[in-house]
This record gives sequence, structure tokens and C-alpha cells, in this order.
Amino acid sequence: MNKINIKPLSDRVLVEPLPAEKTTASGLIIPDSAKEKQQKGTVIAVGNGLKDEPMTVKVGDTVLYGKYAGTELVVDGTDYLIMRESDILAIV
Repeated sequence: MNKINIKPLSDRVLVEPLPAEKTTASGLIIPDSAKEKQQKGTVIAVGNGLKDEPMTVKVGDTVLYGKYAGTELVVDGTDYLIMRESDILAIV
């Protein structure tokens, strides 16, 4: 896992998206122009949670999130998303 010096605040979570699929289940290669953004990623850092609601996700969890969830940021050439825990749909 990457060592990053970003600590999310409150109920926010820092997620590193998984790379887009390169082939279909049947083995067809997907060209770059047709690749969709992955909606799955690995939790890199979590905030402390809200006053009465502790965080459910933890560092290292693989999560599913909404297509337009979070704010994109790039740190040292690596893409990340920072989002509220409520934007996470499931832990895989």
C-alpha cells in the first residue's frame, strides 16, 4: 500500500480506485476510448467519524462507490478519490 500524508477529516474516506478493466469476461480487449471508470477501490485512509457515528470502513477495505462519488485528486502521480463514508455503497 502507498504511504500518503493525507488524513481525511470527519466522516471522509480516501480511496484509491482500482484500474479500469482491460478485457471483457469473454476475453475481448477494451480500447482506451471505451473504458469506463471503475466504481471499486481500496480504502487508503479514514477520518475519525462523526460525533455519534464511528466509521464502518477501515484501511485496506475494498469498497464499491457511486459513479459520481467523491472528489478526484492526484498525489505523486497516483489518482485518489476523497468522499464521505455515506457515498460508499458496499464493502466487498
